[in-house]
Amino acid sequence: MSKQNKPEAPVEKNELIETTIEDLTHEGHGVGRIDGYAMFIPYALPGERIQAKVIKTKKGYGFGKLITVLEESSERTEAPCPVYVKCGGCQLQHMTYDAQLRYKHKQVKDAFERIGGLDETVVRDTIGMEDPWRYRNKAQVPIGVKEDGRLKAGFYQKRTHNIIDMDECIIQQKENDDAVQQVKDIAGRFGMSAYDEESGRGFLRHVVTRYAPTTGQLMIVLITNGKKIPDEQAFIEAVCSEVKDTASIVQNVNTKRTNVIFGERTKTLWGEDYIYDHIGDVKFAISARSFYQVNPVQTKTLYDKALEYADLRGHETVIDAYCGIGTISLFLAEKAREVYGVEVVPQAVSDAKRNAQLNHFDNVTFATGKAEEVMPWWVKANGLRPDVVVVDPPRKGCDEQLLDTMLEVAPERIIYVSCNPATLARDLKHLVEGGYEVVEAQPVDMFPQTTHVEVATKLVRK
Repeated sequence: MSKQNKPEAPVEKNELIETTIEDLTHEGHGVGRIDGYAMFIPYALPGERIQAKVIKTKKGYGFGKLITVLEESSERTEAPCPVYVKCGGCQLQHMTYDAQLRYKHKQVKDAFERIGGLDETVVRDTIGMEDPWRYRNKAQVPIGVKEDGRLKAGFYQKRTHNIIDMDECIIQQKENDDAVQQVKDIAGRFGMSAYDEESGRGFLRHVVTRYAPTTGQLMIVLITNGKKIPDEQAFIEAVCSEVKDTASIVQNVNTKRTNVIFGERTKTLWGEDYIYDHIGDVKFAISARSFYQVNPVQTKTLYDKALEYADLRGHETVIDAYCGIGTISLFLAEKAREVYGVEVVPQAVSDAKRNAQLNHFDNVTFATGKAEEVMPWWVKANGLRPDVVVVDPPRKGCDEQLLDTMLEVAPERIIYVSCNPATLARDLKHLVEGGYEVVEAQPVDMFPQTTHVEVATKLVRK
């Protein structure tokens, strides 16, 4: 539909409307129509007849607030989190888990057809979790002040920077929840003030915790607006004695007026610089700022699928673009002759090398740089010809130059791991036009209760 032909709004702001929900957007909003005019309504589910209040109108579409469900979907369930609607960290707790998995499959299938023109591609059913709660191994929680002056810890209210005071988040591992609340209470006892975004004053900005379930180690990171922790030694002793499983206490100093959580200066106050965790048989050292997947159970599921798609027999050369701290690279190294990983973040490359040594892999090489620049250099200078290329880019997808480089290098197989079905479909279209065939795609539910989905896709050269 052209811009000129988009329907004018047949509704007005604050008007009460009734509509039947036809579909869900990629953000999890229900889609209803009034005389062909699309209305996006959070917390409404397909098949439901609902009453909503019009919040905003634009040319072609509007937004509404769910008032009443007149005819309820069988896929609706009671959200167990008491602050679910306020928080916004989850978007699908009101939907049964089986329905969430079907929705994520449809999200991938729709993107493949609409953006990639991949109507015939097999998209497998989404692999879910046996227990889709308490899966996140990392918490990043802002600190604020209650009305009585005590510290509070909680997530930001949707579309605001108001902190919702909460004792727990039921998609976080309980160890992280408990640690955040205990550290907050100890910080209050030691007179630490909460950072205030508006004034730029106050000391404690965030408490970040990382828990490694396979080793039982906990890392606590204090994000502070200043270097000096009040009565530092006594504070450390209190944390060590009161917070179970503490293996590392780290301070990160961030004095900038910014929404970015971490600053540039990080130092270990007590314990090790790293905690250790396993995914399958591979051991990983995790620092305060390491990128490490937040759902270890589903990470193994996803990487096992990537390994299956790579179809390694022991003689292959593999390139892992966007290798991070080497998570996929080391999975591949168990089966390949040699693996080359490239990553633009120098600290991640240092962590990847450490992890290779930790697991006694001598068939892995890591380099710092952009994959689209490093890969051609490897090919020209070293005569390297990969049999398999694996990419796991950020949400924006692969750089077009990297896609062209992969086409030029022409590996037998490309394994594309993605956290964004739309950019995945766009990039697959480019690779298909360059001579590859998409064999199949496997969605994996890495983030239950949210709209996000990971996908492993196998391509072979025609």
